[in-house]
Amino acid sequence: MSLVSTNWVEKNIKKLKIIDCSWHMPNVKRDGYKEYLESHIENAIFFDLDKNSDHNTDLPHMLANKNEWEKIISNMGIANDDKIVIYDNSDVLSSCRCWYNFIYFGHNDKLVHVLNGGLKKWKSENKPTTDIILKVNPTKYTALERKNLVKNINQINENIKSEEFKIIDARSRERFEGKIKEPRKGVRSGSIPKSMCIPYGELINYDNTFKNENEILNIFKNTLGKEITTNIVFSCGSGVTAAVLALAYSLINNKYMPTIYDGSWAEYGKN
Repeated sequence: MSLVSTNWVEKNIKKLKIIDCSWHMPNVKRDGYKEYLESHIENAIFFDLDKNSDHNTDLPHMLANKNEWEKIISNMGIANDDKIVIYDNSDVLSSCRCWYNFIYFGHNDKLVHVLNGGLKKWKSENKPTTDIILKVNPTKYTALERKNLVKNINQINENIKSEEFKIIDARSRERFEGKIKEPRKGVRSGSIPKSMCIPYGELINYDNTFKNENEILNIFKNTLGKEITTNIVFSCGSGVTAAVLALAYSLINNKYMPTIYDGSWAEYGKN
């Protein structure tokens, strides 16, 4: 039940902690926080993907350390046993990255959900929004890192020889094949050797909802073959849309725990 519907959220809203994790690619010139201030789902708390990442690196959106994560989530007023719904108002479905972060830091994966269709679908159904900012009461959140759910560049390089796991890249095929320039300065075109590509947009409908499970299964089978293994690592440009693929894969393989190459192409493709 990683995905929840707009109707389910509206019905259960008083029992949920709602998080707005809207993040936009720099080139689209949109400000997720400014949009949140203007309009959001009732009681939503804003999660800033840039601010709430590791600042001791020049790589974007790297996981914060455990102590920092505990401070961030405690200051958002979220407790370890809270049922969480994350949404976004973004074309890159940034809510999925926040979903992954919570699971990596040990929140019960059965309590972390993504709103299917996000704010786009919510508003299209004329469900209520507000500009009132919720006053939160800080908690004492405790994290437990699941370090097996992240890969670093050394593990990726070793895997090119050993092929212990399969790597699937969520970027566009043009970027994956090196046919167009990367949007980030100092990052070359191309892809990780022996990796495969499923552009995340192929899994998403026009209204920002995920395609149904049969469609998702067929997309993965077309890339992986018949074997739907748990030994998959997802990558992308900066670790955001990799989480879209990870969530989609968890819908067709309930034994799969989301595993991401955190540095993604922003690290691997450095000149």
